[in-house]
Amino acid sequence: MKTKSIIFAAAAVFALILSACAPAGSPATRTVSVSGSGTAYLVPDIAYIYVGVHTEKLTASEAVTENTSQTQQMIKSLTDFGIDPKDIRTINFSIYPQDKYDPLTGTPTGEKVYSVDNTVYVTIRDISKLGDLLDTVVTAGANTVNSIQFDVANKDEALKSARAEAVKNASKQAQELADAAGVTLGDIQSIGFYDNAPYPVFDGKGGGGGAVAEAAVPVQPGQLTFTVTVNVTYELK
Repeated sequence: MKTKSIIFAAAAVFALILSACAPAGSPATRTVSVSGSGTAYLVPDIAYIYVGVHTEKLTASEAVTENTSQTQQMIKSLTDFGIDPKDIRTINFSIYPQDKYDPLTGTPTGEKVYSVDNTVYVTIRDISKLGDLLDTVVTAGANTVNSIQFDVANKDEALKSARAEAVKNASKQAQELADAAGVTLGDIQSIGFYDNAPYPVFDGKGGGGGAVAEAAVPVQPGQLTFTVTVNVTYELK
């Protein structure tokens, strides 16, 4: 038993000597982190819209039958207009019961209707025709139109310039902070970025089955602002 105690004690002393001889850890690196931003202003040349058909009937089968027929007409109107089938994608099909309410008292009548929704997501690659397209699909039977979003098909070069601007902006801020603190700016330790492109959005509903409008639905795509933010960490010397 005494022999084991001596061995354990010797091992502990040896470990303590190794710890004392180990080189001291290097001091923590001093850093400064900044955020810079860059922007690009572009005129949109592409649009995305959600169009669909909403139907209500006393039975689910009646609602589905009518909705299917109306949706087929709507999709045919899109392809006849010149929209490529690959730019038309179904994103919602739903059937659900709803209680009927007395229009005077607002109380349930005890009856139900069945609602069917069929919505497609459409890419329009010639936005000069967007107003005419909206007229066409509404006339063909679409009675829901939501979230018109504008975009730029090829914005890589614009975003590249915006990122370069954001890095320059971050570098300038970091240098100003270093000068104010009386230290020297060192190498970049880390860098990250994200793009933010807000879209003008139009939300509305149109009634289907009407006559063709005398003028196209007015749509103003305006100008899009793409913002790039970079987060950069520099070493301080």
